[in-house]
Amino acid sequence: MLVSGHGEATEGRRGCGPLIPPLSDTLRPMRQQVFERVRAAGLIPRVQVAKDLGVSPASVTTITQELIEAGLIEEIAAPREGDQGRGRPAVALGVRASAHRVAGMKLSDREHTAVIVDFAGNLIADDVIPRRPGPMTVPEMLDAIETLLARVCAKAGLSRSDLSALGVGVPGFVDTTTGTVMWSSVLSDRSVPLAAVAAARVGLPVTIDNDANLVTLAELWFGAGRGLADFAVVTIEHGVGMGYVINHRIYRGAHGLGMELGHTKVQLDGALCRCGQRGCLEAYIADYALAREATTALNWTHREGQSIAVLLESLYDHAKAGNTAARSIFRRAGRYLAVGLSNVINLFDPALIILSGERMRYDYLYAQETLAEMENLAIQTGRPKPPIEIHAWGDLLWAHGAAALALSFVSEGLLLPVRDIAAQ
Repeated sequence: MLVSGHGEATEGRRGCGPLIPPLSDTLRPMRQQVFERVRAAGLIPRVQVAKDLGVSPASVTTITQELIEAGLIEEIAAPREGDQGRGRPAVALGVRASAHRVAGMKLSDREHTAVIVDFAGNLIADDVIPRRPGPMTVPEMLDAIETLLARVCAKAGLSRSDLSALGVGVPGFVDTTTGTVMWSSVLSDRSVPLAAVAAARVGLPVTIDNDANLVTLAELWFGAGRGLADFAVVTIEHGVGMGYVINHRIYRGAHGLGMELGHTKVQLDGALCRCGQRGCLEAYIADYALAREATTALNWTHREGQSIAVLLESLYDHAKAGNTAARSIFRRAGRYLAVGLSNVINLFDPALIILSGERMRYDYLYAQETLAEMENLAIQTGRPKPPIEIHAWGDLLWAHGAAALALSFVSEGLLLPVRDIAAQ
């Protein structure tokens, strides 16, 4: 399990990407399977690649030689244990880190974050820009993307032309196939072809996704989900999001708009959600929901000009100090979270649920009684419920997920036949 925002996840030759069990993934082209096996392992001998994929060593040698000549992987000498420097060193395969570099960024209500990683997933640079809350116009968002990209490139000592792609994440409903943001809390317009207009502005291929999917990609590529076939990530921050991995691949739904846990209904004609509808789960758990409850229950109308972040910190301090009203607000939100998590268990039966996001600092949301209530609401099958892990990451993890999105875009463009790319 990761223990920091970005450093440990990408150091050295540990590899990145899903750790798919041997012989379990036979539908994709063998060239792509070989490359992804090398990328996931970090360093791996040819004979192990052949064994894992169930093909002949000669076939692997032919494919890896093609990948070496294409500049995508390289041979690395690794002395054998006990050889004490005698004889030829063992040769392992690894991704050629300098082959490509990509940027990933998350655009959020509170701040914009960005990272640049190399082709092996190693972090090169990161940057954060705070912003005023509220939706942006499309020109304002494009300005923010360009400014942040320039800053992180300067930190990395790279020019924009040194990058092969840019991945971008935003909250809301995103059709990643067409690159369209259908609705987002950070955009004042709807149905924005953000990938196309951002690509035209920065001069790079741009791929976009929902920010919760990016956290899921970060866990799948760099974190606790690398070796799991099926797991869920539930994010609690400015909104409530969810990403789901099925058979080592992120699931987005028929139109790329699935897994919107925060907008499942938990109360008919209930609290107003920022999406415009009522009774959404998010309207009882997210930042703005807690701040709204605090303003009413604690008679904080005089604080209405304060930022949501300040209100939440004050609410949490009051709860820790024993204020009954403050604690009841977190308790109510935790009960609604238990409803949402039990529905995830009943629908998908995941191997693991990861709770992620800034709000994971507020332990009242996932107190023991909350998790106990979740177990009571889930179907009683006699089998143990999935474990729940708390990952209180900052926004840089989300940017890492955007970088993984860009890495996947670049590698599939290089490895898949044109007809397969068109079919995706």
